[in-house]
Amino acid sequence: MKIKFSSAFKSPTEDRQWFENWVDQLEEINARTYEKIEVETGLGKTMIYGLQTSDKALEPLVIFPGARTTALIWDFDRNLDHLLDRFRIYLVETNGLPNLSDGDTPDIKSLDYGHWAAEIMDKLDLKSSYVAGASFGGSICMKLSITNPEKIKVAILYNPGCLQPFSLSLKNLYYNLLPIFSPKRKNVEQFLEKAIFHKPNHFLSPKAWDLLVGYEVFALTRYRDKTQKPYFMNEELRHAKSAIYLILGDHDLLFPVEKSISNAKALISNLKDIQVYQAGHGLETLPLSMLYLKEKIGELEKWE
Repeated sequence: MKIKFSSAFKSPTEDRQWFENWVDQLEEINARTYEKIEVETGLGKTMIYGLQTSDKALEPLVIFPGARTTALIWDFDRNLDHLLDRFRIYLVETNGLPNLSDGDTPDIKSLDYGHWAAEIMDKLDLKSSYVAGASFGGSICMKLSITNPEKIKVAILYNPGCLQPFSLSLKNLYYNLLPIFSPKRKNVEQFLEKAIFHKPNHFLSPKAWDLLVGYEVFALTRYRDKTQKPYFMNEELRHAKSAIYLILGDHDLLFPVEKSISNAKALISNLKDIQVYQAGHGLETLPLSMLYLKEKIGELEKWE
């Protein structure tokens, strides 16, 4: 696997301790402990947080997070409770994002992230799994569907970043660039309120919100982020072989819903369903989206 860029914390020891303390806070608020699994991959060490992974009677669900996030965001307000009666869950901390995995990354336009995802599943001894990804993570799911479709039972994509170019609307650019150039708490909160969430249907509890804002300020100020961002995969999408379910937010400023729907229908040959919610870009935090995932997978298992 060819390394393209390397990202890193500015003060590795101090910053890693901050992140570990942040995880401790989430565990305290959620009243649960995440299993910590480290595996060696072609990108170095990869951290995976697990729930119920020892229960082999449950189906495996492998989750890949969005850019500038941690996979633990999927469990804000115990959002993964909706899935625990059906799945053992693996929250993969993608290399090159602000987390405890190593910072090396391949060229985003190569298929290496697909090979890396397959390697993760091999290290976890998962022959075939349900996979889900948000934004950047949706792109990884599609890469995996090209390189190793046999490893995917079904892929569920949440506002994936591979279905169109990043929106260049003035509104989207303003809210996205503001916290990058001025990473103050108020600017981060404005970005989250306008681009990632959508009141009153899509929001977090005050404790989860405070954790998310703290994490985003930390990621913007303490992490040297060299990782490439998702891109429109266009004709590459035709090579994906897995069954794909698409979940979109009607107020996603980053990737407007109409264009995502149009391109998905035109380019994904095995597109099974599209579900749209009144939500922003951060759909992985919306309880209804977890219930949809469980419902659709339950329907599939019923007919197996």
